[in-house]
Amino acid sequence: MATKETKKSGGGTPKGAPKGGASAGGGGKGGERKSMLPKGPHAGAALPVPAPRLREYYKHTVRAKLMQQFGLTNTHQVPGLEKIVLNVGMGEAIKTPKILDSIVDELALVTGQRPVRKKAKKSISNFGLREGQEIGAAVTLRGARMWEFLDRFINATVPRIRDFRGLGTRSFDGRGNYSLGIKEQMIFPEVNYDMIEQIHGMDITFVTTTNRDDQAYALLRELGMPFRGDDRPIQVKA
Repeated sequence: MATKETKKSGGGTPKGAPKGGASAGGGGKGGERKSMLPKGPHAGAALPVPAPRLREYYKHTVRAKLMQQFGLTNTHQVPGLEKIVLNVGMGEAIKTPKILDSIVDELALVTGQRPVRKKAKKSISNFGLREGQEIGAAVTLRGARMWEFLDRFINATVPRIRDFRGLGTRSFDGRGNYSLGIKEQMIFPEVNYDMIEQIHGMDITFVTTTNRDDQAYALLRELGMPFRGDDRPIQVKA
């Protein structure tokens, strides 16, 4: 015979139990999203930070080669790397704004720097877009973080690209800057595949201090960028 409590509840789940079969720890469908970012400092946080090896390679090797190649007499005329910009645009953030949280965590994990959320500059009714709505994220790297990212990108990330045959040489903008597109963020070894919510791409722009594409191409190639047509990428000695 049914008790009074079961009659009042209609034979459903007991009072206080989680709905939809979700566990009490939040691991079900309605659970909280787990961040990819590590909690607390890493094991080598207290150790002294070494100088980026790619920057030292540029100062002692690449700079002299570029001066000889282009007949430059002043070291200030030698092209250098100014900044690297990573940009992710997510149109689906219009309907699901929380998807930007995972994108921000992924960019922070890959670059070591907190990204900036990008907002729409104007409203577009056909896309359901309102002015000021967050639709992407971007990171601008300079200094040591820029050189460290470029080193990891050339030696660890690019070899993981599927069916890779070299980077194209037609993506220079005529002012010494080079841009490329990535289809999947999974090529970065820092990204945990099991915690990815959605596969997305990104744009990476390498901004140099020169206005000539030939000098920018020579700079990136000497730094080890594996452009299409090269026999093999130049390896940086540790």
